[in-house]
Amino acid sequence: MLMRSKLFVPGSRPELFAKAAASQADALSFDLEDAVAKDRKVEARAALAGFLRGTAVPGKRLVVRVNAVGTPCFEADMAAVSGPWLDLVNLPMVEDPAAIHEAAALLGRLDGAGAVRLLVNIETPKGLRRAVELATAHPRVAGLQIGYADLLEPCGIDRADPAALAQIRVAVRLAAAEAGIPAYDGAFAMVKDPEGYRAECLAARRHGFAGKSCIHPTQIALANAAFMPTPAEIDQARRILAAAAEAAAKGVGAYLVDGQMIDEPFLIRARAIVALAESHAASDS
Repeated sequence: MLMRSKLFVPGSRPELFAKAAASQADALSFDLEDAVAKDRKVEARAALAGFLRGTAVPGKRLVVRVNAVGTPCFEADMAAVSGPWLDLVNLPMVEDPAAIHEAAALLGRLDGAGAVRLLVNIETPKGLRRAVELATAHPRVAGLQIGYADLLEPCGIDRADPAALAQIRVAVRLAAAEAGIPAYDGAFAMVKDPEGYRAECLAARRHGFAGKSCIHPTQIALANAAFMPTPAEIDQARRILAAAAEAAAKGVGAYLVDGQMIDEPFLIRARAIVALAESHAASDS
C-alpha cells in the first residue's frame, strides 16, 4: 500500500474533493473529526458519502478519519463511508484494543469482504505506551499513524524538538514492525516552511516510516520524493540481491557487498527497497 503522501481534506469542504482527487497525493484522507465543527458533522458526512459513492478516484488510496469510537458520530460515520470504494478507516484517539475490536466488528457487518482496513492513530501518552497492543489487536489494523498535536501539546513538549520526535517515531515504528505493518508520520502545520517539512520527512524515513501526512498540496511532492529510496540505494539493493542469489547457489550464508558483510537482515531491507522502487514504477506506468 503505497502512501508516501496522504493529503488531508476536510469533510465539510466538498468543493475541495475533486481538487484533491486530481492531486499527486498517493492517498486522500477525508476528515470527519477535528476538521469539522460539531454543528456540521451531519452535513459533512452526507457530502462525503455522496462523493465516495458517486466518484471514481483511480490510483488513490481513500481514507476517512471518522470520529472516535464511543462518540455519538462514530457509528453513523462508519455506516456512511464504508464500502468497496474505501481503503482505510482512520481511527483517532485510540488507547485501548477494545476500541479497535469494536470498530473491526462494525466493519465486519458493513464490509463482509474484509477489504476496508484500519489506520490507528497514536496520539495520547496512553496510546503510545500501548502501541504494540494496538498494532497487534486485529488483522484489520493496516498501519499506525502519529498525531503529534494531541500527543505533545497537552504535555508541554516542544513540537520542534527532534529528540522528542525521534523517540516517539522509533517507539511507534517498532510497535508497527512487531505487527508487520507500516507506520506513518504525522502532520506538519507550518505550511510556509517547506524545508522544515522536508526535514521531517527525511527524518521519518530514516526511522523506517512509509509516508507522512500533508495538510497542504504544496507538501505532496516533498513527501513523495522523500519516502522513495534514492537511485544509489536501489542500485546497492539490487547488487545485494544479485550477490545473495550467487551466494545461495554456492551454499554461502554471509558474503560481502561493497565491502560490507551481508546476511539475512540486510537482505530483508534490500528486498523492501527494490519492492518499493518497483511499486512506484508500476504506479507511474
